[in-house]
Amino acid sequence: MRETLEDFFFYIASEKGLSKNTAIAYRSDLFCFLDVIEKRGVSHFSEVSKGEILAFLDFLKNKNLASSSIYRAMVALKSFFRFLRKERLVQTEETLYLDTPKVWQLVPDVLTESEVQTLLEVPNIEEPLGARDRAILEVLYASGLRVSEVCGLNIVDVGNDTVRVRGKGGKERIVPIAKSALDSIDHYLLHFRGEGKNAALFVSPRGVRLDRVAIWNRVKLHAKYAGIAKSISPHTLRHSFATHLLENGADLRVIQEMLGHSSVATTDRYTHISRKHLSEAFMKHHPRP
Repeated sequence: MRETLEDFFFYIASEKGLSKNTAIAYRSDLFCFLDVIEKRGVSHFSEVSKGEILAFLDFLKNKNLASSSIYRAMVALKSFFRFLRKERLVQTEETLYLDTPKVWQLVPDVLTESEVQTLLEVPNIEEPLGARDRAILEVLYASGLRVSEVCGLNIVDVGNDTVRVRGKGGKERIVPIAKSALDSIDHYLLHFRGEGKNAALFVSPRGVRLDRVAIWNRVKLHAKYAGIAKSISPHTLRHSFATHLLENGADLRVIQEMLGHSSVATTDRYTHISRKHLSEAFMKHHPRP
């Protein structure tokens, strides 16, 4: 079966014109799929059933991959099975029997509003790192910024009630920001940021602009001290921001603009999350569900 995979990789490299990075990702995804089905006793791709595909999807979800990575893996699998059918190596295209998982179904757990509040209260704002981290957490949740966008913020980007954000593709947008976040930023800047040549808003104790890994580690640390059992990352706060806005009546187009999504279809995942929460609340609280 490995030879068949290599034939597919040659096919996509020579005929499909995929980028080098996409081809590398497909290779990783499909060899992972091969490992899963071989452990289930499959010796030929024609033996693959829905069970094997579901086992692969379950394997990916248990690895806590980003939703986009899981989606890409399923796209790679569908492309591969189309190739197998084209080459008459399988009679049916098993992946067509399954809906490609919607991204919203794979979005990590969002935090409840009380969990967010607990997380925000963990950093000690009377210490330099605590004041900085509280401001970072507030900005992540209060404006729904990507962690890369938070890293890229400069002091001059913070206005009286908005922040100027440089998003994907270098696109700039102006995003409203809550007073609580502005108060945390002011406290950090006034008491602990200090002077320096670095224009970055959030810096390390050495005065270097924080990167994604540093913020990811700090969010993980504070989530641990907050006693939050869910798998949490900076992106979890972005998801929570959007979901809480929607559940409190915000328009989907407004959320799209704030998140910097080029298409409302991407933002639409949050309508599904919200409906799920509504359904759970109904089943839990209605006297005759």
